[in-house]
Order: sequence, then C-alpha cells, then structure tokens
Amino acid sequence: MKKNVVRFSALISGLSGMVILFGSIWPILDYTIKNQNLNQLLVPLVEETPEEKQKVLDFTKASNWFPGMENEGFSTSKISYYNISIPKLRINGATVAIGGEDLSSSLIQYPGTALPGKNGNSAIFGHSILPIFYDPKNYISIFSTLPTLTRGDEITINYDGVTYQYKVEEKFEVLPTDIQVLQQDISDSFLTLVTCVPPGDPRKPKRLVIRARIVPNDLSYNN
Repeated sequence: MKKNVVRFSALISGLSGMVILFGSIWPILDYTIKNQNLNQLLVPLVEETPEEKQKVLDFTKASNWFPGMENEGFSTSKISYYNISIPKLRINGATVAIGGEDLSSSLIQYPGTALPGKNGNSAIFGHSILPIFYDPKNYISIFSTLPTLTRGDEITINYDGVTYQYKVEEKFEVLPTDIQVLQQDISDSFLTLVTCVPPGDPRKPKRLVIRARIVPNDLSYNN
C-alpha cells in the first residue's frame, strides 16, 4: 500500500514538473511559430552577437531596453502622467509616466518623444512576462499579450483632458540596437508601443514594436 502511495506521489510530482516546464517553454515556441507567418509586418532581424545572447539585464528598468539610453534623461523627478486604454487587451486607463525608470509601477514614455496628439512619435514601453500570468492591471505583465494586436485595432489615450484615438498600422521586431524606432516622424501623430520578446525568455533578446497612427477628428494637433 505504501509503495503504491509513493509511486502515485512520484507520478503526480513528475506530471506537475512537466506541466510547469511545458508552460514555460511553449509561449516562446508559440510566439516564434506565429511570427514566422507575419510576412508583411515582421521585418528581418540582424543576428545577435554571442555577447548579446548571454547578457541578462533587469528589464523592469526602462533604460536597459536599448543601448545608450542610460544618458537620455531617465529620471524619477518632475514626471507627468496620462492614461492609455487598449480594449482588445482589456487595458483600461493604465498610467503612462513621461520619463522615469520603474516599469513595475507604470508604463513609461521614452523622454524626448512627442506628446500624445502632437505631430511626431510617442514611444511607450511596457513590461511583459509569460502570457498565462497576464493581468491588465499589473504593470509587470501589462504588455504580455501585446503580440496579439493586429492592423486596425484601437488604442485610446487621454492626455491633459483630451482623448485621442489611434489605430494599429504595423507590427514588427527589432534588436535592442535598432533605436531608430524611437526617432521622430512629424508628418503625422504616431504611437509606438514596445515590449520585450519572446515572452518568457529571460534574455529578452528582441523588441516587439506596435506602430499606430492617430485617427483625425475635429481637434487639431500640431508640433
């Protein structure tokens, strides 16, 4: 009887371990497989160096996401806030801090990028973890399902009492060295959402970029 109990316990432990292992590995494989089919939205990636592949950083700090960002004014002082909602991801009124470091307490807008509604590119960073732990109210996991956004999905920003509507136009990946995604294009008002991928990979080797454009309305926007 005791032997049967021990064997049953060992079987349950083994199965539990396999479930946990599968739950950790599958999101990475699933993301990779699905993104192979994003032919017209996914740009080719440059191969990483061995040093880049081995490097593991604290990705709750916004300045670790792109090389050279440490000296770009990431400060926790004199920060302004606004809100963003993404209905498809069940994100409702999430806080965006303009500047700052701590991605565990809010989304972060890269300092120096355009303010919402203005001509230029507003770049917002959000942390992500395994999608099975997704919680739209938890800033550690808030962008975990960002890869599910597709062309035409809506994003709403409420900035300084004004509501701006954006629609997703493209989705692609870049390496941490590809900081051109933060550059400004003043031909219109753009929104760039960024998170680390693949989900569940502690090295966070790539950056997923969602690019959206403002939906024109009666409110004018300018530089």
